Amino acid sequence: VQVVESGGGLVQFGGSLRLSCAASGFTFSRYAMSWYRQAPGKERELVAGILGMGGSSDYSDSVKGRFTISRDNAKNSVYLQMNSLQPEDTAVYYCYVPRWARWGQGTQVTVSS
Repeated sequence: VQVVESGGGLVQFGGSLRLSCAASGFTFSRYAMSWYRQAPGKERELVAGILGMGGSSDYSDSVKGRFTISRDNAKNSVYLQMNSLQPEDTAVYYCYVPRWARWGQGTQVTVSS
């Protein structure tokens, strides 16, 4: 089981970024996927999650209404569209497969004020 994130970078306050996570080694469509983030000096926190076939999703209160998680089961990929970014969103973002407790290497998102 492997997941690889991409799409991080530096963005200005109010800007947008789209993170991607490519998964392999399992039947992707069957399983839930999640995005977490970890800011400097803080614990890793759940940002968003999405179920497998049904695609139902949920979000932390801090990103609800600004971030959208989605998946393309044909491409074995999950995405995180981040809009109206704020400096508080600066963190390393991780893709996570709950079924196997597998993390990606993370991708840095930095929001300048």
